[in-house]
Amino acid sequence: MKTVISPSILSADFADMGNAVRRLEQCGADWVHCDVMDGVFVPNITFGQKMVSDISGLTDLVTDVHLMITEPIRYVEEFVRCGADIVTFHVEAAQSVAQTIAAIKKAGAKAGLALKPATPVDAVAPFIDGLDMILVMSVEPGFGGQKFNPIVLDKLRQLRAIGYTGLTEVDGGVSLSNLPLLHECGLDVAVMGTALFKSANPAEDIAKIHQMR
Repeated sequence: MKTVISPSILSADFADMGNAVRRLEQCGADWVHCDVMDGVFVPNITFGQKMVSDISGLTDLVTDVHLMITEPIRYVEEFVRCGADIVTFHVEAAQSVAQTIAAIKKAGAKAGLALKPATPVDAVAPFIDGLDMILVMSVEPGFGGQKFNPIVLDKLRQLRAIGYTGLTEVDGGVSLSNLPLLHECGLDVAVMGTALFKSANPAEDIAKIHQMR
């Protein structure tokens, strides 16, 4: 299986979003990663349902929605209706993790859980059988452009060690230089923001990553 590339649209120019999404598609990206922040669960505000709807309407790429919001179950159905193919939320943000996973599945999307750098793998262990993806954060959620934290390497290994067989995704400082090691530890989906959007040749970079496996 080739490494899935899910560029974070947070790094795009919001005034030129249409062209940014089309360029990602032309460059060979597989998914488009949408970081939804509410200014409560994380200290930043990005965008909501309309942006996800507009993005998903522009492309056939998988719409990969990462909810950094409190009580995500309140908005799951609406985000799926707006085009989210995968909805990922944080263990700490939900009063009932199991009910939120069930709500995502019922709405017709795949369900993911996210681990912040300080959140142990044990926090998601009770739910792995119902998950399609686990997002391992290398950085504190809230802002793009942060440096890679190698703590994710051990977490990827731990997830496989406890029997998790679904997709693993890593977000935060992912680049061409650290991807080989991430692959060795079990990475499936690479979220890339700054590294791709500031690249002189993103199509070439994506092609190189696709050839790593």
